[in-house]
Amino acid sequence: MGVSKIRSVIGWKASTLWKRRQKPNILITGTPGTGKSTTASALAEATNFKHICVGDLVKEKNLHDGWDDQFECHVINKDLVCDELEDIMEGGGNIVDYHGCDFFPERWFDRVVVFQTENSVLYDRLTRRGYSGTKLSNNIECEIFQVMLEEASDSYKEEIVTAMQSDTIEDISDNVVSLTEWIESWSPWVIII
Repeated sequence: MGVSKIRSVIGWKASTLWKRRQKPNILITGTPGTGKSTTASALAEATNFKHICVGDLVKEKNLHDGWDDQFECHVINKDLVCDELEDIMEGGGNIVDYHGCDFFPERWFDRVVVFQTENSVLYDRLTRRGYSGTKLSNNIECEIFQVMLEEASDSYKEEIVTAMQSDTIEDISDNVVSLTEWIESWSPWVIII
């Protein structure tokens, strides 16, 4: 829809129309084991968007400051990650998948989705991955206290943050359908009144 058509539809109320990127960017976040990567991969396939798994990117491009023995993971360098993603994010059409969200620039995302999983389901998923001890208990506690939802709510505008349940294959499928519908309804035009 062109600018003149949009102005004729909304009339005097629009003082400015601003065009953002052609496709939206989505951040999928949540405690490890909540189905982020599974959903992001399926959504990317359904929409022809690019799936960016930050954990994989950190390993592939050495965007970290070493290894944390206690939590058995790389200590990511947030500045290097953001530098690596900056140009990619400008074009839109990206699904970023990571268990943290407070360091990404707010301007990058049009939707922030926090996946949540019932604690017993999450416990089973994480133990199957080999999580134990501090790593397991910390992740379960994060889910119990909704740390990721709070982090997303503190970091992004309320209207773009959504929580989705991700306990079953059916939940994941429903989430992919819902997010695909959101992408299809998204408009690159923003009306500033």
